[in-house]
Amino acid sequence: MVDVLRGNRALSTRTRALTAVVVALAVLAVLGAGVLVGFGPQARLDDAVSSALYAGDDRSAVLDTLLEVLTAPGAAAFRVLVCLPVVVWLAVRRAWWSAGWVVIAVVTISPLTVLLKEVVGRVRPAFENGGATYESLSYPSGHASGIATLVTVVLILVWPRLTAVRRRGALVAGIALVVLVGLTRIWLGAHFLSDVVGGWALGVGWTMALALAFGALPGGRGVLRGTVTGPAT
Repeated sequence: MVDVLRGNRALSTRTRALTAVVVALAVLAVLGAGVLVGFGPQARLDDAVSSALYAGDDRSAVLDTLLEVLTAPGAAAFRVLVCLPVVVWLAVRRAWWSAGWVVIAVVTISPLTVLLKEVVGRVRPAFENGGATYESLSYPSGHASGIATLVTVVLILVWPRLTAVRRRGALVAGIALVVLVGLTRIWLGAHFLSDVVGGWALGVGWTMALALAFGALPGGRGVLRGTVTGPAT
């Protein structure tokens, strides 16, 4: 009976994960299509949010440094720095399936984002005095997809080892970090709102899809097992 209940819960988790993948990739596709065809309401919202939130070309050095620090968790180097010891730890535990999907998720999200940037071909936001001076394209945001990938990886890895209360805390903290990094891209004038949301969707959808493929969710061969010290519902 216990095994049946566990099996049902695992199936439910995988079903919800698959739904999340479909929804995330649909958001990515719809926003990308909106950029490609120049969908008016989306463009106007992007322009309005950029104008309202951009920190300005004349921002102080202190504010600029602060924004650069806050946006750093979305960078590829930060992602690798965080995940490298995790992968080593997984390898020591011989958790090869877990290590495999973590490496693939972390390593492939950047080239996948760049590929989509080239497909969509959106230029960065333009401001009167220049704004952010990046030569790369804009949709989707690489920092947004990167931090969404990192947070999703961490949450999936630690989820089986957390109590219900700690799971809620970890989820709130993860979402807060994802939102903060996304906002910094708009504050810095580097991206439109739809770039950021599209990046979030790509990071979550891609990472969840890999987790499903590698069996990294409850009931799968790649799940990181651990002992939960309290009720975990």
